[in-house]
Amino acid sequence: MFDDYLIRKDSLQNVEKDGKIWGFKFGVRIADYRGCFLSLHNGYYVNCDGVEYPREDQLFEINGKAPRTFEEIKTCVWEHWNFDDEGMLYVKKEGGLAPGTHKIGLQQSILAAYGYMPTDELWVKEPPVPGRGAGAGKTGSISWFDLELQA
Repeated sequence: MFDDYLIRKDSLQNVEKDGKIWGFKFGVRIADYRGCFLSLHNGYYVNCDGVEYPREDQLFEINGKAPRTFEEIKTCVWEHWNFDDEGMLYVKKEGGLAPGTHKIGLQQSILAAYGYMPTDELWVKEPPVPGRGAGAGKTGSISWFDLELQA
């Protein structure tokens, strides 16, 4: 529904800690007009320049809190991600990205926030892998973006 607006175009940056670049980040928005409770946010399918980065290599920052893993986020049952609030998606990649334009594929995985689906109980115990179709919520397909690395 809002797939073309999932990534803020001017937000791609390398991430540094203690003088060492350990990955990259970019600003993301939720593709659901209602927002969601954070515990339902299951991570992303991320492909950068042909390389897939699994959920375990991702951190998510929202609501003024430090970046967290999606294992930590699934316990945030009372914290909400409102529509139009920007989050930051961090991706671990030693050395970060080279200067220039990068092709990024993205698909959110947000579990159903209403109703009962036969998969609900299973997905609480074993969440679906982002990018494989299951749990994609309002992002029915992988969206592709050409982003310029910002200094």
